[in-house]
Amino acid sequence: MLEWRRRREPSTAMLWLSPLIAIALTMLLGMIVFTAMGYDGFHAVESIFLTPFLEPQRWADLGVKAAPLVMIALGLAIGFRANVWNIGAEGQYIMGAIAGTGVALATHGMTGWWILPAMALAGILGGMAWAAVPAFLRVRLQVSEILTSLMLTYVAVQGLYYLVRGPWKDPDGFNFPQTKMFSADQTLPAMMEGSLVHLGIPAALLIAVVAWLLMEKTTAGYAVKVVGLAPAAARHGGFSADKVTWATLLASGGLAGLAGLFEAAGPFGQLTPQFPVGYGFTAIIVAFLGRLNPLGIVFGGVVLAATYVGGEIAQTTVRLPQAATGMFQALLLFMLLATDVLVKYRVAWRSKALP
Repeated sequence: MLEWRRRREPSTAMLWLSPLIAIALTMLLGMIVFTAMGYDGFHAVESIFLTPFLEPQRWADLGVKAAPLVMIALGLAIGFRANVWNIGAEGQYIMGAIAGTGVALATHGMTGWWILPAMALAGILGGMAWAAVPAFLRVRLQVSEILTSLMLTYVAVQGLYYLVRGPWKDPDGFNFPQTKMFSADQTLPAMMEGSLVHLGIPAALLIAVVAWLLMEKTTAGYAVKVVGLAPAAARHGGFSADKVTWATLLASGGLAGLAGLFEAAGPFGQLTPQFPVGYGFTAIIVAFLGRLNPLGIVFGGVVLAATYVGGEIAQTTVRLPQAATGMFQALLLFMLLATDVLVKYRVAWRSKALP
């Protein structure tokens, strides 16, 4: 008879294998569910998880979708390592885009290399400012950052709607709720002429390397880990939990804000009501799929980017509804949480007790 047995030590192998198992189970269950719903389940899973990787013309789309997910997830992972649970990265992503767009509108008609860096700086500061609110409330009043950061997301969304339908509305935009289009000096340059691949993609990879060096090779990274694993030991070691809370929330907010600006200055080229696309929430799955490791997060970002790109493909090839993307992402998170049990437990045969 099979039974669960606790391992003497957590399995390092299963720590890294369980995400792959979760992906395989997500594909299998998704195939079953969509077949039961009357769709071609095999081709649905093929379109979502395989076609984006097998068709070279889709690789640029993967990079464009993965870049913001990776940047946001990197900031979240740093906080999660310290048990600081920023669930409102979507709001920080939106506020970064708003702040950067404010600079773009203020410099409309100007030219110069300095405009885009100024927009990026504004995006970082906008995200940090939005993350500073839950940081202050947690440190000073012990209010859960989970609730405050999440609620601020909806404030950011309504602020965006107000701006694009009110003071920032393009007077030449045929009454559509959107800002003016960004100029050439206000948009991310393409890596190759005629390509969707923009400067944000190598920037995300560079940030991942820097985050890995920070977490693995510096005292600051060590402090984050100790505060998360052993708060009492951290106090005795002279590490301030309050400072770590501030630092991690500001870092995650800044990276989310930068991702928002990169999206506004990249694929969108302006600010519209469709800008909140859920990247801030999807990045939570990316962080855990990558095991809170900056290099693993790059892998997680590509996998979740495939669900966006493949979801669009499946809408045309298999006629899947748009909600299929969200369903696969939710399934992946559920399967990841379920397979995590394999890290601390293993399946073994229980021998019959002798009479």
